[in-house]
Amino acid sequence: MEWYRWGREGTMRRIGVVGAVGVAVLALVALQASGGASFVGAARCKVCHKLQFDSWAATPHAKATDTARGSSRWPFGPECLRCHATNRDEALPGVQCEACHGPGSNYQSMQIMKDRQKALAAGLVIPTQATCDGCHDGKDHHTRVMLDRSTVHAHKN
Repeated sequence: MEWYRWGREGTMRRIGVVGAVGVAVLALVALQASGGASFVGAARCKVCHKLQFDSWAATPHAKATDTARGSSRWPFGPECLRCHATNRDEALPGVQCEACHGPGSNYQSMQIMKDRQKALAAGLVIPTQATCDGCHDGKDHHTRVMLDRSTVHAHKN
């Protein structure tokens, strides 16, 4: 077979194949680590959580990507997306629901969300102080904050 040829062209093909397999393996490992969950976006959460969505939309978290882009004090770069976008993805701008509650594809259905234990088992995260500390670490321009759920979004009583 031509693929097994020991020339420069054959070596490059083998490197390409090994590289492609490596990328596929890394993608599978990442998917498995997340429990196969993917991010669905705040608009999907809004369908059932309008009160929380509307109050969140008025917070600095909702505007975090725009704030970082518009800063005259700090240059905007890809590293900013770690804290200023959900899942480091500009397609999910701001600190959306899933930045704190985890990727929602596995717990987004009403059948799961109406049962807290099922939602937790499916990957719903209840944020803790450590969640906030991931970005609000007191370094650079991120001030340290204490978790106060009432300032993040409204909650049902």
